[in-house]
Amino acid sequence: MVVGAETRYAVTVDGVRIAYQVRGEGATHVVWIWGFTSNFEVELEQPRWARLIDQMAARWRVVLFDKRGTGLSDRKQTPDLELRAEDLRAVLDAVGADRAVLIGNAEGGALSAFFAATHPDRVTALVLVNSWARIAWASDYPMGMSREAFEEDCEVLLKEWGTLDYARRWAEAEAPSLLADDDFLRWFAKAMRYGASPSAAVEFNHVWYGTDVRDILPSIQTPTLVLRKSALSGSVSDGWADPDGVHDYMANTIPAATVVELPGHDLSPLVGDPQPMLDAITRFLHGLQEEQASFDRILATVLFTDIVGSTDRAAEMGDRAWKELLERHHRVVRAMFGRYRGVEVSTAGDGFFATFDGPARAVRCAQAIISAVQPLGIEIRAGAHTGEIEYMGDDVGGMAVHIGARVGAMAGASEVVVSSTVYDLVVGSGLSFTDHGVHKLKGVPGEWHLYRSATSTD
Repeated sequence: MVVGAETRYAVTVDGVRIAYQVRGEGATHVVWIWGFTSNFEVELEQPRWARLIDQMAARWRVVLFDKRGTGLSDRKQTPDLELRAEDLRAVLDAVGADRAVLIGNAEGGALSAFFAATHPDRVTALVLVNSWARIAWASDYPMGMSREAFEEDCEVLLKEWGTLDYARRWAEAEAPSLLADDDFLRWFAKAMRYGASPSAAVEFNHVWYGTDVRDILPSIQTPTLVLRKSALSGSVSDGWADPDGVHDYMANTIPAATVVELPGHDLSPLVGDPQPMLDAITRFLHGLQEEQASFDRILATVLFTDIVGSTDRAAEMGDRAWKELLERHHRVVRAMFGRYRGVEVSTAGDGFFATFDGPARAVRCAQAIISAVQPLGIEIRAGAHTGEIEYMGDDVGGMAVHIGARVGAMAGASEVVVSSTVYDLVVGSGLSFTDHGVHKLKGVPGEWHLYRSATSTD
């Protein structure tokens, strides 16, 4: 059972307070968007739902919220899709999520898709669980629900909302395997009552019957995963000509959506083993992370420099004098980075690590540093390598970085040593080199042919 999270409120631009909770400490924000009405505190009293959220919170930072007009949120007015999108944005701001994964269940899928289309910068991925773009029948949407069937549904809803009979009717449509579970049905009826009053539920029903996001689906650029289950014949709301077609529409319309068929015929994600759904989402998000990592890799030249004999020199000079010399050294090195368009990545003690967009520029920068620090009475050594680097926030990583550091370690005083990759790339640049032999580099597979660049001191 999920315990311990505190309910808080996000304030919207028009002063409405939207109730939310955050569970888990993962780096990825995942927002669950319920279909129709909800009251997440009551929802979490259901052991099946609590188990699902527990397992999600073990992987991600899960955000739950009640949409405007339902559950614990303000019931100021009947909201349209645009207002609810603004409410979702307020929740993301309140939890500090610049970007998030949206999981839209049933009607929540339309809101998720609308938000992804209108706020693509805020959505990392879109996950749709048995969702639909439109409920109402139309000549170009023949799988939808007829007006007559909808009006009949509203009449029954107004009379029976929150009763055991209505809970049983709904379970017959979405969770037939739990029709004999009296504890579940009693909880389901309570969740309805705490989610909305009968009149409010009818209002929301009209909002969703009038909602149509078909036109915006082709514009969604967010990576999308569609999770679906096949409906049992006649199991979903009466009046839908083709329940499976309704759920398939988003998958067929959102560009390059990934579709995963989940086992079972209970449409509710609360029913049955949640593992297949969680595994599908995890695989999808992991694939996106790997893809994004490839986008963050670029070809660059890395340059490493450090002062030769720094330990002995520091002991000779004493702490204060050494510190002053280091500060002068740092100013010289950074000035050369600026001149040759190098980007400082890090400095540790007397060493620097920088990246360059061209190998010749990196070598010329190293040569300039060697000449510029000689009046200070010190010598540096430098190593350069060109390869694919990976940006990880403010840091830079990848095998190319490791190789560059090892190449630098092969240089002597006032020497710039480069890998064969750099040597091959700077042909025609006017730079000259001497052969520095073939070496094994610690922690790097294979043997590496190195070259020593000629400096002004040669």
